[in-house]
This record gives sequence, C-alpha cells and structure tokens, in this order.
Amino acid sequence: MKNNRIVYAIIGTIALLFAGLIYAWSVLSQPMKFEFSAVELSFAFTVCMASFCIGGLIGGITQKKINVRINMIISGILLFAGFYIASIATSAILLYLGYGIIAGFASGFVYNGVMSCVTKWFTDKPGLISGILLMGFGLGSFIIGKVYQAYTPAGEGIDIWRSSFFIFGIILVTVLILGSFFIKPVPEDYVISKPEKNSKIENNKDIYREEGIDATPAQMLKRVSFWLYFLWTVSLSAVGLILISQSSGILLEIAPNTLPATVATIVGLISIMNAVGRVICGFLFDKIGRRNTMFVVDFMFLLVIALLMFAIMSKIFILIIITFIVGGLAYGGVTPMNSAFISTFYGVKNYPVNFPIVNMNLMIASFGSTLAGAIYMATSSYLMVCYVMLGIALLATVASIILRRP
Repeated sequence: MKNNRIVYAIIGTIALLFAGLIYAWSVLSQPMKFEFSAVELSFAFTVCMASFCIGGLIGGITQKKINVRINMIISGILLFAGFYIASIATSAILLYLGYGIIAGFASGFVYNGVMSCVTKWFTDKPGLISGILLMGFGLGSFIIGKVYQAYTPAGEGIDIWRSSFFIFGIILVTVLILGSFFIKPVPEDYVISKPEKNSKIENNKDIYREEGIDATPAQMLKRVSFWLYFLWTVSLSAVGLILISQSSGILLEIAPNTLPATVATIVGLISIMNAVGRVICGFLFDKIGRRNTMFVVDFMFLLVIALLMFAIMSKIFILIIITFIVGGLAYGGVTPMNSAFISTFYGVKNYPVNFPIVNMNLMIASFGSTLAGAIYMATSSYLMVCYVMLGIALLATVASIILRRP
C-alpha cells in the first residue's frame, strides 16, 4: 500500500501539469490578438481565475460524494468542452464561456480533487508532497505553453490557434481519463506512522511541526490564525503577481534593446524557478517547521525587492536575471505553504473545503498587477512599483511574526 502512493504522486503530478495549462494564457492568447481586443483577452483570464477558485471550492464540497477517479473524468470532459468551445469562438462571449468559465472551473475542480487525494497518502510529508504536486501545476503553463508557441504561429489571418486548442482539448481529456484508472482515494483504515519526536523536538515544536486541530470551514474562518495567514498569502501572492506581470516591462526599462526571444527566455526563468521553489519550500516546511519556513519566504521576498530596486537604478543587466531567479524561488514558496498550512493547522478531514477557501487569495492578489500597472502609468517608473511591493511584503512579514498555532 505504501509503495503505491509513489505511483499516485506521479499520476497526480502529471494530471496537474496538464491542468495547469490554463495559466499559460499569456502564450495561448498571443495568436488570438488579431481577432480579439487586449481588453477581451485580459478579461477572459480574469473570468478563468474566478472560475478556477469556484471549481476548487465545488470540488471540495462534493469530494465526499465524488471520488478522485470520477473527479478526473468529469474534469477531463469539461476541459475538452472548454477548449473546443474556445477553438470555435468568434465572439468574446464564447471565449469567456469556453476558456474562462468551463475550462477554468474544470482546472480548479481537478486541482482540488488531486491535491486532496494525494496529500492524504503523505500525511508524514505534507509540505514535500504539496510542493511536488504544485511544481507540476506550475510547470504545465511553461512546458506545454512552449510546445503551443512552437507549433502555433501568430499573425493576421492565421487561425492555427483554433486547431491547437482543439488538439489540446483532446490531449487533456485523454490524459485525465487514463490517469483516473491509476489513482485511488485513501482507505479509511490507512494510517502512516509519524517520525518519533526526540527530546530536542519536544523542546522546540517549530523544529518539527505545530499541532493543529480538525476544524470545519466555519470554525476555521473564526480563527485569528487563519486570517493572519490569509493576509500573509494574499500579500506575498500580490507581490509575486506584480513581479510576473511587470517582468517584461522592467527588463526592457533596464535593457531596452533586448531581443524579444531573449526577453521571453529571461522572464521564463521566473516560471522555472517558481516550480523549483515549490518543492524546496515544501521540503523546508517538513524539516524546519511552518514559522521558520515563512520567515525564509519573507526574507527572500524582501531580498528580491531590494535587488529589483538596485537593478532598476544601476541598469545592471545580470542583476535583473538574478532578481528573476530569486523572485521565482520566493513566489514558489507561497503556494505549497497554503496546502501544508491548511492540512497541519486545520486537519485533513476538512482539507478539501478548507484548502480552496485559502486559495481564494488569488482573486484578491490578482489586483496587485492591476495596481502596479496603474502606478507605472501614473509615474512612468517601476521604482515606485517597488516601493509598493516593499510595503506589502513588510505587511506580510508582520503577519507571519504575529501568527500562532490555532
């Protein structure tokens, strides 16, 4: 039984890798800009993110009635339907319906289903398994997005993107349905022994793990600890999204003559290191505890902002590359913390519903990139954006210092 859980982790990671394709919208939408306006394309992604959060919540609520196998099959069919409708869309409304509502909902639905199932097989390593699964979800937008970019040229009058969307729809439904036959939920009698606590650990709970409670969503929402953590994850997610959304502009402000292909490669470092950071942070959570891991993430974000400000003022090209690498690692530390925090602080019993609630932070944090764009438009300087990022990151640091176990 214990050996099979590795197979479930692999299948779960592959499933999330493909489901994470929706996050590659900046790449997917490039060939579509000749048929839809920039506002329409931006709003399609906003709709997708909102539907993703709703899909995750519905997936948690129905988790006891719909096991992971059925969840993956339903999600695969919905992803195919969403990408197919998007492939034939001649109006923004159809694009919102296909990619935005249906595909976004399906991605959130399977995301919660797979995360809820696989993490229960690894209650001894909640941080590490969360990091591995989320690495797959993060890499999906980068790896599969690159494949799409290579085979889908952009240009006026070229609509190859429609065929690509249809093909991706077929691939998604195939991968998820096939994967559903090689993964199964945790039996009720499944118990995995935790490592024994030695005297050193007894004297310092942060070296191991803080004890949590089994809390219902209503009970969790009444806890100060939840709202302090929610403030932390909203704040740092906002900083991370600001960096991602403004990365191309920042790079071109420092080195305006950089070739588009070089810009894409350097900006892509954020996605790659984001995936790596998810695994590292998950590993750290299990080894040094929640509090210490949050402090590490806080420090990295503050370091990123300092590097970013120095890079903008000095115009040193190599420095912005280092900033993007560290920035990707820092932002990668937030997502697995959400999963590990919920499972350890509020238990695995109600994890399927509690987890998507904390993931709602993305709906608030997404306004960070909008705020950054407005500040840049008003000041014509990314330095002012950095000051805003610094203030938000300091707020997160204060929240992590105050936060205590429930």
